Amino acid sequence: MRAIRLERFGAPEALAVRDLPDPEPRDGWAIVELRAAGLNWHDVLVRRGLYPSLLPLTPGADGAGVRRDTGEAVIILPSLRWGTDERAPGPDFEILGDVTDGTYAELVAVPQENLFAKPAGWSWPEAAALGLAGVTAHRALFARGQLTAGETVLILGAGSGVSTIAVSLAEIAGARVLVTSSQPDKVERAIELGATGGVLYTDPGWPEAVREQAGAPGVDLVIDSAGTWPQSLSVLNPGGRLVSFGATAGDRADVAVRPFYFAQHTVIGTTMGSPRDFAALLELIGRRPQWRPVIDTVAPLSQAAALHAEMERHRHFGKLVLSIEERP
Repeated sequence: MRAIRLERFGAPEALAVRDLPDPEPRDGWAIVELRAAGLNWHDVLVRRGLYPSLLPLTPGADGAGVRRDTGEAVIILPSLRWGTDERAPGPDFEILGDVTDGTYAELVAVPQENLFAKPAGWSWPEAAALGLAGVTAHRALFARGQLTAGETVLILGAGSGVSTIAVSLAEIAGARVLVTSSQPDKVERAIELGATGGVLYTDPGWPEAVREQAGAPGVDLVIDSAGTWPQSLSVLNPGGRLVSFGATAGDRADVAVRPFYFAQHTVIGTTMGSPRDFAALLELIGRRPQWRPVIDTVAPLSQAAALHAEMERHRHFGKLVLSIEERP
């Protein structure tokens, strides 16, 4: 099979096309003939060597294709061996493409419990764009953030795969959505997806601008992929929740303790999601059959390095996807 191989950590050029043996089937696992693979910022961190990955490795968490054993069209949930505790993943948890070879390939082996039916009418790139971003967004909003209809949620960083899906999921669930971004056009595109407004986080006064837009209802929940906890907490209502799953702006936060506990705020960590979370995601988007993940670019498998470079430029809106042609 053809695959993208990471043989050394480094820049996008470290990703190389290779011919590899087909993966072998094993008990409880299935071989998927991939038709598309979605990219995630997580893949960039793996490529840079910031996760405990073993080389050589085929990266890639997200994918969609056809099961060789049943012929079913499936989406891959990249949370491997989550375990039985819905509160957090177990000790054997990993993300597909971290240690186990991933989806930048014509074939991939995954546990059968990680395969879900592709929604009817979806294209292969649309299906491949859902997995990691979709389950992360859904768990952050609902299993962890406990978002309910009528509440106001602020989603930081409009434009990423997770945030674009989170905007749509929150809107489908009946919440009011605000966003932040570094670019006015990304705020406008988030409004097209269902947000009611947004602000530029390049403005140091963005928390005050958020409070002005939120008005009397205030902000009940913040979904923070940046790690800007002081600013995020400052926009919350008393009793509000901050759900954190990223640290793109830094991995340390200096929080004033007294305002935190007097406001009865809650800070909640999250990452990825369980098979139950993914099933709940599919049920939610099933209420809106016309909804699809936002896709910025689809390129051939051989262009994986170019798409990684594009992702690092942070100019895209939505998902970057690799198309994997079926061989004659």
